Amino acid sequence: MTTYIKDMVNHSNHKRITYAEFIRAALYHPEQGYYMKNDIKIGRSGDFITTSNVSDIYGKIIAKWYAVNHLKYKLPAAVCEIGGGTGRFAKAFLEGWEQYSSVPLTYWLVEASPYHRQLQAEKLVGFNNFVQNQNINELRDFTGLIFSNELFDALSVHVIEKRGGELCEVMITSGEHGLKEVLVPLENQEILTFVEKNGVYLNEGQRIEIPLEMEEMVKSISEMLTRGIVFTVDYGYTREEWQRPERKNGSLRGYYRQQMYEDVLQFPGMMDITSHVHFDALIRSGEEHNLKLKVKQRQDEFLLTAGILDELANTYDPDPFSEQSKLNRAIKSLVLPGGMSSAFHVIIQEKGLNSNESV
Repeated sequence: MTTYIKDMVNHSNHKRITYAEFIRAALYHPEQGYYMKNDIKIGRSGDFITTSNVSDIYGKIIAKWYAVNHLKYKLPAAVCEIGGGTGRFAKAFLEGWEQYSSVPLTYWLVEASPYHRQLQAEKLVGFNNFVQNQNINELRDFTGLIFSNELFDALSVHVIEKRGGELCEVMITSGEHGLKEVLVPLENQEILTFVEKNGVYLNEGQRIEIPLEMEEMVKSISEMLTRGIVFTVDYGYTREEWQRPERKNGSLRGYYRQQMYEDVLQFPGMMDITSHVHFDALIRSGEEHNLKLKVKQRQDEFLLTAGILDELANTYDPDPFSEQSKLNRAIKSLVLPGGMSSAFHVIIQEKGLNSNESV
């Protein structure tokens, strides 16, 4: 993959590429991209862990929540998960739906990786109510629930930095010992527009990621959705949080074999690359494309509101390996202060519901 990136650099204008181009290739190259290769990425054997893979109770609680809200808003029993990964969340959701609703459900999975689509099909053996798609643009006139977990943090981003009082774009070029960064004056008008619209302010020496692809994804989601709810789970910062001193170097990180790396130019195609979401920009972009914000709260707060504590087993089981004990531990890990859920936020937007009620 490093050879491929270097070829990109050598064939580009001025012998440099943007961080967005690098990330897109490193993650999504059809054969060598991290997400496209036939390797385990999620879980203890992979490079990172997500809350949807902590326990099946996560997917079941979301199913319980939508079983109530699809009736409340007269929405069909239809769900589209973007970035379906291994299919574990989908399986948990479908099992939860059978538990909490008698209405027949159709579940769409949008997943670019052929390997992950294969894993999904294997995971969902026995279910005949799911449909797989490679691209979000394959779906049109969708009505129902659109769900994503850690979708936006995995999209490509540009990187800018303030030097000598001027905004620069951090580009990637090829050096004697591999890939390296170079600063050039910021000329990309789309980035400048994003900075202006979202009130991005950098102190001298500070850098930040600019998620132009996030805005394109929000637009695509709105275009495919006729009426319904957009349920986004991710980690990120508000405008004020981006200004804190500890964010001076931005949030771009790589994860390789459960280790975090600040230098994402290492191991291209072998490590996950991620950045924190600009929450205010995500919400503003949604409003621009007719997605009205209904809820923004920490994931642990949402799970408590959705009734996750009702799922705790009522009787004590001394066997720590029993299903009952594992379920109780999973629930506690999702809601206790300092757990994984406290780092994630739930953002719920709606389109065409014509209701002032809370979702």
